[in-house]
Amino acid sequence: MRVFANPVGAGSLWFDNLATADGTPVAYDPQARAFVPMPPFCANRERIGCNWIAPQSGAFCRSCAMTALAPDPDIPDAMPNWAKAEAAKRWMLDNLGRWHWFRPEDPGARPVFHMLAEGSYPVPMGHSQGVVTISVAEADPVLVTMRREALFEPYRTMIGHMRHEIAHMLWWRLSLREDFLDAFRTLFGDERIDYGAALQYHYDNGPPAEWRQYYLTSYASAHPHEDWAETAAHLLHLTDIADSFVAAGMSSPQIDQRGWDAYAEPDAGRLIRVASELTVGVNHVNRSMGLPDLYPFVLSDFARHKLAFVHDWLRRGAQGL
Repeated sequence: MRVFANPVGAGSLWFDNLATADGTPVAYDPQARAFVPMPPFCANRERIGCNWIAPQSGAFCRSCAMTALAPDPDIPDAMPNWAKAEAAKRWMLDNLGRWHWFRPEDPGARPVFHMLAEGSYPVPMGHSQGVVTISVAEADPVLVTMRREALFEPYRTMIGHMRHEIAHMLWWRLSLREDFLDAFRTLFGDERIDYGAALQYHYDNGPPAEWRQYYLTSYASAHPHEDWAETAAHLLHLTDIADSFVAAGMSSPQIDQRGWDAYAEPDAGRLIRVASELTVGVNHVNRSMGLPDLYPFVLSDFARHKLAFVHDWLRRGAQGL
């Protein structure tokens, strides 16, 4: 994610800022990819802290307008969790906008989000026919830690959920192309195999012993749809790690040009190599503070090949789909 110029003075702004250091209200314009100091602001600004602009006074911003169902405010912690979930959604959408997804120039379908709170029962997250369902309870750090440990996951965050579930929607968009489906099935397998049965087998028996040679995560081994979603989410992780590293003014021998733009990099192999090397260094920094690794994954050669496939399609796929 970029670091942004202050439109009314000195200093920088971060993607989630609502005001400058001196208290001047600002909002993010996702079309211009810049902050502006004037209304109209999103109608959700006061309610959940949305910091994007709106097309007109009293309207929702581009991101909030995609939310068709909001959580029940009577469920404990629903509103603060929803605010965190929407913030992660805005980050994810702006990332994908660097490749033209869901911007005005993208002629294809936009996602519809059902952002639901958990009452007596968990909310199953997923995607169906363009509708992405998100449990906002997953923004709660205690709940996330409990579920991560129960499921033996090395990584579980709201932005991770957003990237995984939107990846299913992106596959749905891309599957309109026969050339995509043929290439996908050659590399990932035939997604027409029974999804429910495949997941039940995975939960009953676990991943194959050699899963690390072929998949980024054990869950990716459950079904070709999940392999795609995990791989696409990881491509977004790695691309944004590299982009944020450069935007923060840090340097590395892996980046040999000033102002390198990870999202504009056409060479998938180079992007993945640079990003994975950066994660090694940042993981080392995290350990100095007793924190978990920022990116606790190892990329096999086969996983890198899949990441390159996703990179190719996501960079060119928004146009005409």
